[in-house]
Amino acid sequence: MNDNISDKDKKDWHKFINSAEKLPNKDFKYQKKENLKLRSIDLHGYTLDEANKTVENFINKAFSENINKLIIVTGKGIHSENEKDPYVSKDLSILKYSVPEFILNNASLMNMINEITDAKIQDGGTGAFYIYLKKNKSTK
Repeated sequence: MNDNISDKDKKDWHKFINSAEKLPNKDFKYQKKENLKLRSIDLHGYTLDEANKTVENFINKAFSENINKLIIVTGKGIHSENEKDPYVSKDLSILKYSVPEFILNNASLMNMINEITDAKIQDGGTGAFYIYLKKNKSTK
């Protein structure tokens, strides 16, 4: 590696520093997401069927209202009674795993969704996830 800076590089640097030109903010895309219309739902205490029906209705309603970001709180499943039943899957019967699986396998819901990601710790961490909805083109 060469530690010598060429005269051309020095000249270009000074020209840039003294100009009024602004660099584009690469973080703007992520800052914009913070200004999204947000809704959340907590599914603690729901059965698997209740949770799936509720989430389906929640996503449909949010999409029709042009909500951009949803927080779905499922809990971590650590207090689930399903562990005591040897005939029930310990993972798939816990909402943390089954609700995202239900959404991913529902084509009509996935047509409304841009992205599903893990939630930040302040929004529930591993006991929650985000859904970023597409823009509803049928409403203004």
